[in-house]
This record gives sequence, structure tokens and C-alpha cells, in this order.
Amino acid sequence: MKEVYISVDIEAAGPVPATYSMLSLGAALVHDLQTNFYVEFQPINRKSVPNAMKVVGRTLKDFERTGRDPKEAMIAFRDWIDSVAKNGKPTFVGFNATFDWAFVSYYFQQYLGENPFGFGGIDIKSYYMGLSGCTWDDSRSSRIPSELKGSSRHTHNALDDAIEQGGMFRRMRERAIGKV
Repeated sequence: MKEVYISVDIEAAGPVPATYSMLSLGAALVHDLQTNFYVEFQPINRKSVPNAMKVVGRTLKDFERTGRDPKEAMIAFRDWIDSVAKNGKPTFVGFNATFDWAFVSYYFQQYLGENPFGFGGIDIKSYYMGLSGCTWDDSRSSRIPSELKGSSRHTHNALDDAIEQGGMFRRMRERAIGKV
């Protein structure tokens, strides 16, 4: 079955799911970054970490007003995944995927009882480490060469960042398979 790479980024109120809320989610097809998805969530509780909220740039009250019910949001995301993956296997791609994956997997399991991505995903940092032979410390975004990173600015908007990292992964894959 053909793998359909989907770059996913989230913003959250803190470092772990269940204790803290996922506040926004952006996703983009790696092979067509203009095909994308974005949703904001109502918080699942009032817990937050000040530094996380500073990165997000909004308050939990803002998301209470503008966010969608988590179950409705995850249904919409699942439906989008189904529509773009068609008969392929949706494959989660993230930059520091362990963070984003934890929230996405938790919300899928909590609200829908299943995760269309299955049990894992591709971490771009690890992919770059294997591609370049660098150390883990050197797999940080700030140390990845601009020809792989591209010109997009990391904004901490989940959709902007999903598009940015999707382009980064696409360029790395092209280099890995010899197209660049």
C-alpha cells in the first residue's frame, strides 16, 4: 500500500497530553503542501504552563471561545486524512514527532477510539540524523542546512509549521533517494 506522508504540528498548553490540552493542529500533505488542514480546540481543562502559552501567544479563554469541541475536531481531522489518503496508508510526519504524536494519538484514542495513523510515525529530526550522520544535538532545526530547511519561518502557528516541516521532510527524502 502506498504511504501518504502527512506533516502534522500541534500547539499545546503544556508538555504532555491528558494533563494539558492540545490547542491547535495543522497538517499538510508532504507531496502537495497546499492540501492542508487546520483546527483549534477547546481546552480539556484549565491547566497550562506559562512558557507554553507564551509560545502559543493566546490564552486558554481565547481557545474556549474560538476552539471546537475536541471530539468534533478529531472527527474532522480523521475525515480529512481519509479524504487525502484515499487508498493509501496515512503516515504521520513530525519535527520532534514524539511531542506532537503523543497529543494526536491521545486525542484520537480518547475521542474516536482509533488512530488512522496506526501506532507510529516518522520523526524528521531522527530522519535528518540518519541522513547526515550528525549528533542528536545537531538535529535541531537551527542547525539544519538552509537548503534542506527552506525559507519558511517557524511561526508556532500549527498550520504554518506543518507546511514548513513538510517541505523540509520532502527535501530530505529527495536527497536520500538521489533526486537532489
